[in-house]
Amino acid sequence: MATPMTRKGAEQLKQELHRLKTIERPAVIQAIAEARAQGDLSENAEYDAARDKQGFIEGRIADIEAKLGTAQIIDPSELQADGRVVFGATVELSDESSGDEITYQIVGDDEADLKQGRISINSPIARALIGKESGDVAQVAAPGGVRHYEILAVHYK
Repeated sequence: MATPMTRKGAEQLKQELHRLKTIERPAVIQAIAEARAQGDLSENAEYDAARDKQGFIEGRIADIEAKLGTAQIIDPSELQADGRVVFGATVELSDESSGDEITYQIVGDDEADLKQGRISINSPIARALIGKESGDVAQVAAPGGVRHYEILAVHYK
């Protein structure tokens, strides 16, 4: 199953993978070697910590490689969505109850960062927005009740 991802998100994962393989992995291998040199491994906390970190790093490498292997890279600037909200789109919204205006870009799970205005395609608000266009109102089931957002504009950048 393909994992949707923006070009920027794929680049960030590639950079993390490179860092893990070229910096983190060699550093933990060195730490394990140094801990082994201290002798008895049965009571060696440094060895146990380094092995735990190695397990985490190897797991993360495998996770990133799997995600990149199944990634469907989508460049928002190349979308022809006729003004509809789709994956990768940046959407300007107005909260009908408060009047607040907010802007979100709909991205993949690994790219989501609410502080940066990027929400996951699997979030309730993104699911409510998909397929709608400027002028439409989306109803979002939130913990505090149903919220209504008017779509002010849709951009593909």
